[in-house]
Amino acid sequence: MDKTVKLGTTRMWVVSTPESPSTGPSDAPADAPTSASGSPKGRLVRSLAAYTAARLGLVVVLAALILYLPRVVGVDVPLIVGAVFAVLIAMPLSLFLFTGLRKRVNADIADVDEQRRQARADLESRLRGEAG
Repeated sequence: MDKTVKLGTTRMWVVSTPESPSTGPSDAPADAPTSASGSPKGRLVRSLAAYTAARLGLVVVLAALILYLPRVVGVDVPLIVGAVFAVLIAMPLSLFLFTGLRKRVNADIADVDEQRRQARADLESRLRGEAG
């Protein structure tokens, strides 16, 4: 049952939806990815976790090198100094070492953004009363 709602000088059509929506395969958008890799958000989370873990691993390796390499020649480097230098070195280095992971994260962000844009356009068209 459709209702007309008047808000100020604008009329808005409210389209009712079924009380219990079906969860069948017909609910999926036609151009939604059906690959085994999962939803775009799931892929983004996995890609972002891998990129973050790689960058943190790089910081740990660099910190260990900065802390323990000078000990060979008898120089002690404080932990905070080693950590700060490791972070500073890892930032630009990760751009070159993890280019593939970074590009995958960017592509997954674009996929999620496109899916959100399509869902919003679909919602707006349904709110306008256009057949979806």
